[in-house]
Amino acid sequence: MSKSGDSVKQIESLRDQIRHHNYRYHVLDDPEVPDAEYDRLVRQLQALERDHPELITSDSPTQRVGDTPIKAFGTVEHRLPMLSLDNAFSADELHEFHRRVIDRLELENDNDDLDYAAEPKLDGAAVSLLYVDGRLERGATRGDGTRGEDITHNVRTIDAIPLRLIGKDYPSTMEVRGEVFMPKAGFEAYNQRARDAGEKTFVNPRNAAAGSLRQLDPRLTAERPLDMYVYSVGVVEDGELPGRHSEVLDQLQEWGLKTCPERKVVKGVAGCLAFYDDLGGRRDSLSYEIDGVVYKVNSLADQRELGFVSRAPRWAIAHKFPAQEELTVVQGVEFQVGRTGAVTPVARLEPVFVGGVTVSNATLHNIDELRRKDVRVGDTVIVRRAGDVIPEVVSVIDGRRPKGTKPVRLPRKCPVCGSKVSREEGEAVARCTGGLYCPAQRAEELKHFVSRRAMDIDGLGAKLIEQLVAIDRINTPADLYQLRQEELAAMERMGEKSAQNLVDSIEKSKGTTLSRFLYSLGIREVGEATAASLAAHFGSLATILSASEENLLAVTDVGPVVASRIRAFFDEDHNLDVIKRLQDSGVHWAETEPRAAPDDGPLLGKTFVLTGSLSGMTRDEAKERIQSLGGKVTGSVSKKTDFVIFGEKAGSKLTKAQQLEVATLDEAQFMKLLAGI
Repeated sequence: MSKSGDSVKQIESLRDQIRHHNYRYHVLDDPEVPDAEYDRLVRQLQALERDHPELITSDSPTQRVGDTPIKAFGTVEHRLPMLSLDNAFSADELHEFHRRVIDRLELENDNDDLDYAAEPKLDGAAVSLLYVDGRLERGATRGDGTRGEDITHNVRTIDAIPLRLIGKDYPSTMEVRGEVFMPKAGFEAYNQRARDAGEKTFVNPRNAAAGSLRQLDPRLTAERPLDMYVYSVGVVEDGELPGRHSEVLDQLQEWGLKTCPERKVVKGVAGCLAFYDDLGGRRDSLSYEIDGVVYKVNSLADQRELGFVSRAPRWAIAHKFPAQEELTVVQGVEFQVGRTGAVTPVARLEPVFVGGVTVSNATLHNIDELRRKDVRVGDTVIVRRAGDVIPEVVSVIDGRRPKGTKPVRLPRKCPVCGSKVSREEGEAVARCTGGLYCPAQRAEELKHFVSRRAMDIDGLGAKLIEQLVAIDRINTPADLYQLRQEELAAMERMGEKSAQNLVDSIEKSKGTTLSRFLYSLGIREVGEATAASLAAHFGSLATILSASEENLLAVTDVGPVVASRIRAFFDEDHNLDVIKRLQDSGVHWAETEPRAAPDDGPLLGKTFVLTGSLSGMTRDEAKERIQSLGGKVTGSVSKKTDFVIFGEKAGSKLTKAQQLEVATLDEAQFMKLLAGI
């Protein structure tokens, strides 16, 4: 066959694949592959058509925006097409776009003063809203860019969309365009409710937004936490708008339409790239999903001069972020054993670049999740990584499953020590029953014991602990206090000075607090906050050791499950033996008079979380101050948290608080709160 014939076959194959994925995405709301895979197919087709322009046809996917609307809705003809945008995947491609713009506008070749309106590329569903005399008359999806679906009854349920514009002097007829999306916190909450009810969950917030808009019953749409930002206008009659895109959005906001607060006017490519880098660095802290940045020539007169190609404007481009979802193949499924004995399935993957790093492992969470997704060795899967979140397998591409694969089963015996694996009734997590006899649990338990918030033994890292466990030098935390300088100096990557520093650190750790000691023991369900509550309530270890479950239930933060865990831990003779050996080795703390949790105080009933470094006091001092005023301090953020206090270098807790819309206070605001009490 000739080269021309090969090209025809390649082009037709790519078109068929893209049409299939368009149908899955636009019509069924059930995408089969991540965006990165779809983008690759489109770019391959564009390259072939560029080389063979005689093979371009009017029905090629490169000549249209999406696919036909579903028939369950009425059809809306867009008087002005809702075009898609060309994509840039690198700084070089952005420079090339800018060069084309200044060439067409006949500006100086080195001109970098051109104003661009920059804004996040929202990951949702594009919609058109038609306002007549200030009233919402119609809502429509983008569809294929020329015709969309009439979703008026659904957009009316979205609080962010005004049914009537406010202010005055708006055009008698005005079409506005924007993105309907589901915020991250709402998406997680919706999926959790679906899981609890045994219903199908959404793969991602974009899929959730598109699916919600296509509900035939608007009451179902109303139940879903949708939002919308407006980003442009279409048809405008009997009225005038400002001459710059950014000013148009300012005006729309004055009329009651929501616009993205992250938008900004920047100058030239340098300004665009600075905006891209800044937003990319804050991407994971935003309350909504974005997959890139959109740049638009800010002057509407310049936009008109630049015009359009068949499917996209010449005056705008989308600069995509590195893909957070990718396709890869599962090479194996292994089970890891954690500190508490949790047996967790982990997928070993064919390495793939996703979210800015190369990923070769991904969590499958627990055996129930593994079964629900039905991940098997040999499967092609979508893997997702966002920010510092552990990569996870999102779903399996069923159509690519090899023949003869078998479901993965929970091992009956621990893969590390051979002890029985069991699951408690009502728990999703399976656990090894080997306890401290299991080297995996022993090593993880010791890592927890020496950690900064526990006994704080500096210099005793994970690698050294694993070496000491492997040669059976350490079986319990008490053995740490018998280590000698000369034997440590003989360990791999240890010298005499490092060994002596470690011995000094171990000696220093002997002076601690009761709450730190309790936390270091690694009792299930006993975190820092619960350990502090136990220490404050009982005052001494002896009192805690003899406390009944009923006595324990009187402690703040302790419920029936936690009380039973504490009692079970101290009822084990080998645990009491380890505690005695630790005390005999010199581990000590100052005991206090028992005191119950405050039953009054201005902060009673309020839950706080501390994150980051405070300059005016330590976090422990801040915690003590909150507790003395009746407040409760916990280690993790949830919907029940009232305030998150953040200092310098605040991390994921602040991000989660913003996602859950929990009130946050910086150090100055926190001090003002205390001063006002």
